[in-house]
Amino acid sequence: MKNFVVKTIANAGALAVAVGLLDKITLTGSSTGKKVGTLIVVALLFGLVNFLVKPIVKVLTFPLFILTLGLITLVVNALMLLLTSWAASKLDLSFHVEGFWTAMVGGLIVSIVSWALNVVLPDDKD
Repeated sequence: MKNFVVKTIANAGALAVAVGLLDKITLTGSSTGKKVGTLIVVALLFGLVNFLVKPIVKVLTFPLFILTLGLITLVVNALMLLLTSWAASKLDLSFHVEGFWTAMVGGLIVSIVSWALNVVLPDDKD
């Protein structure tokens, strides 16, 4: 359970960095508390998308992973971010990613920051 919480916090932090760095990834809200709450829900949604959809996409695109030496991962991460944005709009959350290229850069930012936060934050693999 602790690992799940740590990963969710890392995803929320990574999404916050992407929102802060890219103008076309938006998070609107009236107060800081509302924005933090929305980020946590979007992080949960992002984790759910990565848990359920990403493995299926990876299996279906396995030949492309080999052909591109793994660079297709950037495209898959962008698609997961776009899918999260779409699902957030359906759930009436104020998180939006505008366009594929923004999602590509955002996916790269989220991957790097999430990895760094997972290194720094404690987990229960002691």
